[in-house]
Amino acid sequence: MFGKTHSTKAEAVDKKWTLIDAKGLVVGRLASLVAMRLRGKHKPSFTPHADDGDHVIVVNADQIVFTGRKREHKVYHHYTGYIGGIKERSARSILEGPYPERVLEKAVERMLPRGPLGRKQLKHLRVYKGPDHPHSAQSPVALDVAKLNRKNSRSA
Repeated sequence: MFGKTHSTKAEAVDKKWTLIDAKGLVVGRLASLVAMRLRGKHKPSFTPHADDGDHVIVVNADQIVFTGRKREHKVYHHYTGYIGGIKERSARSILEGPYPERVLEKAVERMLPRGPLGRKQLKHLRVYKGPDHPHSAQSPVALDVAKLNRKNSRSA
């Protein structure tokens, strides 16, 4: 009467490589799309407890944009481990610093599940601040995120 529930085995997973150009894209919208691809929720064979997602390469991460006044007002906190050691940095200072790709990495990390599976899936994300990447041998398929929804990109 009812069909069986599909559960993908680890051996049967077909991992693809996706290339996304982040130039002019909104951080949160891009991060949610990347997190969905890393988990594999875009596939009909999605299994919550298995690593079913694809590998994602993001280039031009230094040219991502925030909406509104988040570039100046959004604050990232980290704890040094010492008493009173909570430090904070604005999104602007991180984007103008030596590692602007960390903004997107942190946004995606916070959208993935916490635990061993989430950590494994996060390893399939590669973010580069410039237009070059060393993964051309994997022949990644380009995904135009700006065309998916008009709100995905901003001219900053």
